[in-house]
Amino acid sequence: MFKTKKELVFIILAGIFITNAVTAELIGGKLIQIGPFVMSIGILPWPIVFLTTDLINEYFGEKGVKKLSLITAGLIAYSFLVLLFAINIPAAKGISPVNDEQFFAVFGQSMWIIVGSIIAFLVSQLIDVTVFWFFKNRTGNNKIWLRATGSTVISQLFDSFIVLGIAFWLPGKINFDTFLTSALTGYTFKLGIAILLTPLIYLGHYLIKTYLATDNE
Repeated sequence: MFKTKKELVFIILAGIFITNAVTAELIGGKLIQIGPFVMSIGILPWPIVFLTTDLINEYFGEKGVKKLSLITAGLIAYSFLVLLFAINIPAAKGISPVNDEQFFAVFGQSMWIIVGSIIAFLVSQLIDVTVFWFFKNRTGNNKIWLRATGSTVISQLFDSFIVLGIAFWLPGKINFDTFLTSALTGYTFKLGIAILLTPLIYLGHYLIKTYLATDNE
């Protein structure tokens, strides 16, 4: 099915990328508290998205990331439509272990999350790929950590504020102070995880480079 190993690598990275992005949307309606700070549980899968974004950027270029980002945004929108239909189809009375109220309480809260996330996702990915290639064009194949972490530092600042602003603050679910502290907490958490994942970026580079070295192309 796949003519080259590079095609297989792209499929694997794209699958990881899309799965984590869609999962983040589905679980994003739950807020958790860490000490005095509140943030969405949906931020947990995003560090994996950052990792795969950097690897796709490195091996498949700016166009590869942009195309995959548009496809992922479309799939997130598709998830939104499926949830919308599912919410409006009545549960079987006395049979379904999950009633309509319970189902809506979980997935209905994801509606604004998905709208905010699609916008935030596209904006942050565009910024990420721009910053990534800004550093890469100046450092070449050196300083992988700089372009990987640098792109995340800037792009996720926008992502954190856009998604929470649209999903929670604008609908009136949280006040401005909570929005500000939650966005900053989420941003700090994602940034910290991204930095901790830096060794995995180097590992990913090594594994992919070694695997592709035996390709017939």
